[in-house]
Amino acid sequence: MPNTQQSRSALIWLWLALAVFVLDIATKQLAEMMLTYGRPVYLLPVLDFTLLYNRGAAFSFLADESGWQRWFFTAVSLGVSVMLIVWLKRLPRTQIWMPVALALILGGALGNLFDRLVYGHVIDFISVHWDRSYFPAFNLADSAITVGAVMMALDVVRESWQERRQAS
Repeated sequence: MPNTQQSRSALIWLWLALAVFVLDIATKQLAEMMLTYGRPVYLLPVLDFTLLYNRGAAFSFLADESGWQRWFFTAVSLGVSVMLIVWLKRLPRTQIWMPVALALILGGALGNLFDRLVYGHVIDFISVHWDRSYFPAFNLADSAITVGAVMMALDVVRESWQERRQAS
């Protein structure tokens, strides 16, 4: 095997980003085929599937705007995706935790980017609630982004603890 930067980088984790992307698109298509817009299908006392469309970002941020937000969030998603790929390329292949986090975020970002480009909105269908208090609906891409972000935060905390231990 040639000793190139790419063969030594964490780009090997792009398969995980692709898996998240494919699963996200597949589950959204299933939701579109099997659910009626706005009509919940109750699964558990705290969980239902409800097909909803989000023209904004997280928590429907800017969803009520005139349409410019679609292209703004598309540009942000593209920029972040490129940044994540560059970051993955610069990480050593021996690392696991941070590349997995980045791949999860990348796959989720690409899944929601696909929706914005193809449909003009993001397809959400997972609804978590307690009694009559509902968390904003989300999808697999959102879940992957959240898990990846938590993993990144935990990695920062872990590195900080290691640096403190080494300094003392």
